Amino acid sequence: MKLSELLPSGTAVVTGSLLFTADDIITFARKFDPQPFHTDAEAAKDYVFGALCASGWHTCAGWMKTYVAYIVKETGRLEAEGHEPPKLGPSPGFKKLQWLKPVYAGDTITYSMTLLESRPLVSRPGTWINTSANAGVNQKGETVLRFEGSILEFS
Repeated sequence: MKLSELLPSGTAVVTGSLLFTADDIITFARKFDPQPFHTDAEAAKDYVFGALCASGWHTCAGWMKTYVAYIVKETGRLEAEGHEPPKLGPSPGFKKLQWLKPVYAGDTITYSMTLLESRPLVSRPGTWINTSANAGVNQKGETVLRFEGSILEFS
């Protein structure tokens, strides 16, 4: 079964939601993006965001976490129904990454994926490339993250 058969072009699916706690924000930032507005709530007050906020890379990692969990769940569902799930991965990359609003401690971000296009790769018979619009929206309905991604699919 192809991804485009499960998810017609233009259909959005919610992959999941994540709560960003102060501890999670600081732990991630100390390892991967140790800027004061990500690692120190008191120091963050003196920066442009005015409070502790998550690294943009943390919000991207949150998207990936919910996407993988969604794919694993859908794979199990399809197999239980007697269908062969799509063989997805890896990704050749992404573009148009935008961090539109800060993600503050206490924010819950709901992530989604919308399949835009699925086409065969001429250079690799039996391989398709799927392009998607991806987003993260906070509990106020504000889009905080947006990017276009690609993932390979094999038959």
